[in-house]
Amino acid sequence: MTNEDPKSSGQAPEKIKLNDRINRMLTDLLYPSESDEPIEFVQCYLNQQEPLTVSQMKDWQMLPPGVYVEEVPENDFWEPVVTEQDWYEGEEKARTEKFRQLKQLLETELTGRQVFHAGETEIDVFLLGRQADGERVGIKTKLVQT
Repeated sequence: MTNEDPKSSGQAPEKIKLNDRINRMLTDLLYPSESDEPIEFVQCYLNQQEPLTVSQMKDWQMLPPGVYVEEVPENDFWEPVVTEQDWYEGEEKARTEKFRQLKQLLETELTGRQVFHAGETEIDVFLLGRQADGERVGIKTKLVQT
């Protein structure tokens, strides 16, 4: 048995770890808001079967009671980044396509997806779901709204 990198060994994509597949898609991908922000892969130790609650998210992120956290529809996360506008040029069209591919991967690989916003001006955004093995993972970014 060798310790070859799956990228160089010709290994099928489904055999490559999900976090590696997601991380490759996130390279140079920024979530647009008043400040374009990077997106990162996250793992969440909250493993209960039920959907996550706002309180559990606050505990996981160790947020003080005064920080506003809400669950929002998943579509609110995707709508601004997968909808192509008439004025888009090459770079914007390429970014939109990257987000569409990321969305498809997460919809295929994660069940029970939820999106949470934490904060009011600089908002941490989490999109979390469950992998087939039951582990809760997802992506995190930031929205800046003044």
